Amino acid sequence: MELLPNKIRETLPELYANEELGLQAQAIVKFFTPDSNWTWYASEFDGEDIFFGLVIGMEMEMGYFSLAELESVRGPLGLPIERDLHFKQKTLQELREHYLNKKYAL
Repeated sequence: MELLPNKIRETLPELYANEELGLQAQAIVKFFTPDSNWTWYASEFDGEDIFFGLVIGMEMEMGYFSLAELESVRGPLGLPIERDLHFKQKTLQELREHYLNKKYAL
């Protein structure tokens, strides 16, 4: 699976373009490991390799992540990272609240 096809690449704002929006920025694309609980939501892209967005893993945090790393890493069962083909854009705030509610609902 191509993680970042040109159609999606062209819709991602450049790094720092959403700085003023903060958590109201839109997550444009979702990546995930099908064999673990890691998820990456990208809201900005430098056009080459670096994304900015929300990362859900051992912790939930805003930060930078690399396309090259997403393409090379494998989950615990050896499965590659995938792009969620059915993901609908949401604000980073909506995603953050969803995961916080999910975490505390256990």
